[in-house]
Amino acid sequence: MSLKEIRKPFTPKLFSFSTQRAPVQTRRSASTVAVEAAKETPILATPAVGRWLLLSSTLVFAIIVVGGVTRLTESGLSITEWRPITGILPPLSHDEWTVEFMKYQATPEFKLMNQSMSLEDFKSIFYMEWGHRILGRLIGVVFVGPLAYFALRKKVSRPMALKLFGLGLLIGFQGALGWYMVKSGLEDSLMDTPGAVPRVSQYRLAAHLGAAFLLYAGMFGTGMAVIKDWKYSRGALWSGVTESTLLTVQKSPLARSFKAKAWVLTGLVFLTAMSGAFVAGLDAGLLYNEFPLMGGRIAPPSDELFSPAYAKSEDKSDLWWRNIFENPTTVQFDHRVLAISTYIATAALFAQTFRPALRAALPPLTRTAMAAAFAMANVQVVLGISTLLYLVPVPLAAAHQAGSVALLSAMIHLLITLRQPGAAARLLRKLNLKKAPVSNFPAC
Repeated sequence: MSLKEIRKPFTPKLFSFSTQRAPVQTRRSASTVAVEAAKETPILATPAVGRWLLLSSTLVFAIIVVGGVTRLTESGLSITEWRPITGILPPLSHDEWTVEFMKYQATPEFKLMNQSMSLEDFKSIFYMEWGHRILGRLIGVVFVGPLAYFALRKKVSRPMALKLFGLGLLIGFQGALGWYMVKSGLEDSLMDTPGAVPRVSQYRLAAHLGAAFLLYAGMFGTGMAVIKDWKYSRGALWSGVTESTLLTVQKSPLARSFKAKAWVLTGLVFLTAMSGAFVAGLDAGLLYNEFPLMGGRIAPPSDELFSPAYAKSEDKSDLWWRNIFENPTTVQFDHRVLAISTYIATAALFAQTFRPALRAALPPLTRTAMAAAFAMANVQVVLGISTLLYLVPVPLAAAHQAGSVALLSAMIHLLITLRQPGAAARLLRKLNLKKAPVSNFPAC
């Protein structure tokens, strides 16, 4: 046998060995690409994140209502110190109750208004304010704990984590702002002011309520968006429309105009609620308890609306703005004007949804959300007028304040139905539909 014949059988083996390594290299390359693709895939928050945010917003809703009841029952000045940690427990013995009562007896409110109050009466207002503060602490625990978990486990994207940490800081700011508000009603200078009524500053009250509304809007809006994005990523319709129709809606000038008007209306709802805080802070709801007239006329006399008595500068340059924010008559008139404007604007925007061209341009869920917002506006108007006519009873006034949050919620939901799905939701939807295309999904 020649040397060539001996080597000939080995040649295919060498080529065979070479061709066997190629698939291995291909598999490794595909694996590497898959890992890199997974790293680049954006994080989409799960429904658990959305439910946690909605729970947190519900607690904020509750504390807004409890805070209103606390003010209406004149309980807010019963606790004269701010003790974030040690104040968790109420007085547990008679001696501890006596000490707290003595602190309250040193306040202008007790000296000017409640000198006949007994220890038992004091306990009732103390528990109301204590419950309000405990609910605030509970919101902090319910929000911050899960936030740390979701952030550390990378259950939320970095931008959303930063946004949620901002809401967490706002919770802490709310506690400090609440105490800053209470301090304004405990100042001894009230004793030296003729005709002064011991109550918190209406400016600080409006700031405290405004921060609570912003906190609620941030939690509620983000929670709703998270849940809708998740459903959309799994193949659900967005606001009741298909993928092709969604692109048409987003490019429609009519839909864009409607969305801009909805944003303006949401701002008007917020502004009206803030004007209500000034009404509450000045007890302006106890004046002119009739509607739609004020003292038998559309508006009070101009010298009453802009009384020189409220100006503090010698040249009266602050006459206008001080009357707007410090004159109870003007404050109530402004709130009426804003409330009526809000109602008319809501009715007008709702009426536009019946125009054939706009109706065709809007998603079905948007039209439903607009109808819900208009219905809530009607409820809020009835609650507001009833509160005024019946001299601000606690149940009606508390329901009216809750109604303002509910109306804001309806407007936020309306805006979310017009929102574009998030980038992560759009990408994951494409991936999921490629794996398992489905049809007849419910709307989200």
